Amino acid sequence: MVEEILVGDVITTRKTHPCGSAEWTVIRTGADIKIRCKGCGRIVMLDRESFLRRRKAVISRGESPAQESCQ
Repeated sequence: MVEEILVGDVITTRKTHPCGSAEWTVIRTGADIKIRCKGCGRIVMLDRESFLRRRKAVISRGESPAQESCQ
C-alpha cells in the first residue's frame, strides 16, 4: 500500500537533525521530496525512496489538492 505524501504534511524522522528537531514540513512532492526542518528552517531534498525509509510517522496531514481547488 502506497501512502500519499501531501504538501503541508508534518512528519517525524527516525534520526534527529543536528539542531535537535525531528519534525519536518513537506514543501514539495514529486519524484523528489523537499522538506523543511521545523527547528532551524534548513531545507533538504530527498528522493522518494530515501524519504519513505527515513520517515517515522505523520504528525498532521496537509490539504489534498482536491480540497484546495474547491476554495
